[in-house]
Amino acid sequence: MSSRFRLVLRTSLGFAALGVGSSVCGAGVVALLLLLQGLPSEVGDRGWILGVTAAGIVALSLIVGTVWTAWLQRRTAVWFVFGRPPTKAEAERALRLPVDMGIVSGTLWLIGTIVLGSLARVLGSWMDALGMALVIGLGGLTTVGLTYLAAEWVARPVMTIALKVTPPKGTLKVTVLTRVVVTWSLASGVPFLGVLLVATPPDLGQGDHVASLIMISVIGLGVGAIGTGLLAKAVAAPLHRLRIALDEIARGNKEVVVEVDDSSEIGLLQTSVNDLAAGLREQERMRDLFGRHVGDEVARHALEYGASLSGDVREVTALFVDVVDSTALASRTPPEDLVKMLNRFFTSVVHAVGARGGLVNKFQGDAALCVFGAPTRLADAPTAALSAARAIRDAVQETGELDLGIGVASGRVFAGQLGTSSRFEYTVIGDAVNEAARLTEYAKAADGRILASEAVLKAALESERSHWEPYAELELRGRQEPTHAWAAVALSPE
Repeated sequence: MSSRFRLVLRTSLGFAALGVGSSVCGAGVVALLLLLQGLPSEVGDRGWILGVTAAGIVALSLIVGTVWTAWLQRRTAVWFVFGRPPTKAEAERALRLPVDMGIVSGTLWLIGTIVLGSLARVLGSWMDALGMALVIGLGGLTTVGLTYLAAEWVARPVMTIALKVTPPKGTLKVTVLTRVVVTWSLASGVPFLGVLLVATPPDLGQGDHVASLIMISVIGLGVGAIGTGLLAKAVAAPLHRLRIALDEIARGNKEVVVEVDDSSEIGLLQTSVNDLAAGLREQERMRDLFGRHVGDEVARHALEYGASLSGDVREVTALFVDVVDSTALASRTPPEDLVKMLNRFFTSVVHAVGARGGLVNKFQGDAALCVFGAPTRLADAPTAALSAARAIRDAVQETGELDLGIGVASGRVFAGQLGTSSRFEYTVIGDAVNEAARLTEYAKAADGRILASEAVLKAALESERSHWEPYAELELRGRQEPTHAWAAVALSPE
């Protein structure tokens, strides 16, 4: 037996038991209370007429109530049984099930009150009619209240699915206040009213008032306990689940989804918690995408300083890497294969630079500009940059797919957000960047494929300088002073 079939069966049997049980129990309690009160008192030997009529009304009510309830359920049973999402109209009808069940019960009790009250007047007196109408009416109010609260509990699986189609919003048809008022009526209002009617003049009936008062008190306690339990299930249990969900969100779990199973303010709160978690997930996704586009360090810088064209001048080491003869490579390589090769190349760049605290500032076709010392300050940017350059060179030459040149230079640059208030990016501008780019062109012809300015080598640790050797004094385009370049020691051929 499938779990859905068991759920459908349990819900259907629950509605059936609710309809029959509430009517029979309510009728039994009313009959016992009328007997204790001696109502109606002036019927005499014609009391059998009332008894037969009352039994007929109860039997007829059970039949009518069962058919009516089945008809109400039929409108939700089709989509619920077959597991398909309901239409908006079907969902709205499903959410009205507890109210409709209350209407069914209330209508049948009202008919019984009118018929039996009128018959008591014909067979007895106006006081008999009043007494019977009041007792039956109070019994009906109690039954309707319990039916409404219990129907909300029984219909919870149906309402959970329906609320996915029509989530609670705007003006609510069911509120927590409604449930509180119904529970108060069951626990206090109706029992106390019954006590007042029995204990205060004029006396209704000629029976034992003490026994009636005791019975009303016992019924009030029992019904009040049941009503309070149903209210706790409808209010306290969802709030407990919401508290657990919010604790999970506070601990960083943004995948929390709260089941919306209530059409009152609690349902609104459940929806709001889901919206909160979805918003946090979207923020996390956007932050992840933002970080992937600009780098985690730049993302943190942007979140810290906001959308402002800000920056500062600082000492950094720039690393520029470019593919050798990329134009010819593109002409003889299919675009999709070229992209795969470049992605593998940039993977090596990102891994080597990121592992040493640097930033891949931008990709420029088949080249990349990397920065050490901005936006995150490093204790030894030159050593980190030189080590990264050798790691990139070694990784790319190991694959044998591409040839490259790498230039490394140090100096003071502007590091910050550049552009306009509507469109900007984090970048570095200065002579060191230009120098690194120019060195890259010469590095493509060097044996070790890496050239660095002497300023970088002087600032690096001795352990790193051992991997480098003087190369040449170069006249770089656009620079007035020559650059004393050092070359990375070439890899020994295997």
